[in-house]
Amino acid sequence: MVDTPTYDATRNRVEAYFDRTATKTWERLTSDAPVSGIRRTVRAGRDRMRATMLAALPDDLTGRRVLDAGCGTGAMTEELAKRGADVVAIDISPQLIDIAAKRLPEELSHRVTFRSGDMLSPDLGDFDHVMAMDSMIYYTAPDLGRALAGLAKRCPHIVFTVAPRTPFLMAFFGLGKLFPRSDRSPVMIPHSEKAIRRELLKNNCLTPGCNLATVSSGFYISQCLEIRA
Repeated sequence: MVDTPTYDATRNRVEAYFDRTATKTWERLTSDAPVSGIRRTVRAGRDRMRATMLAALPDDLTGRRVLDAGCGTGAMTEELAKRGADVVAIDISPQLIDIAAKRLPEELSHRVTFRSGDMLSPDLGDFDHVMAMDSMIYYTAPDLGRALAGLAKRCPHIVFTVAPRTPFLMAFFGLGKLFPRSDRSPVMIPHSEKAIRRELLKNNCLTPGCNLATVSSGFYISQCLEIRA
């Protein structure tokens, strides 16, 4: 588990945002309910990213233990369970976990264990695969490197997303710093693939990684990477 002032502070901000401020927004965004044009592009981008990440896994996950790290309202969890995986679905927001549990089809419930808390907790055990969709995008490069290196000790295959260092996202990141702290939602921190590799090496994580894809859909821009033992 990462235990640094920056990680702890960011985790607390993310928890407060998703569990107290944005629960209804995310519940609607991740449903079939009508949303604004901008949010439709975000929804479409997230759907494409989820499909990209799932394509990195075998179609048959029977007998495999998979961590859905930052499961949100459970869309990835459901797809993993449909493939036969034994899924541990964890999110920092208890309210989002409640939504995910209610949405999961009853016939898949025996394959899923829902937890609220820190997705990096070693108490969760070892896994065959870790899926972390847009759950690590708020952390600094050093904290991200430590988080991934820690997970790599317990799992040979990690598929995760970061906010890429595009001109748009860098401008958006800078703009977010102009708002008063009380008005800020957690801001994505853009990273380059090179910087992530550098942080992994600092933490003695020598597993090779590669860029799978970048998805850009309106205001949704995310890069999918993987680490394999």
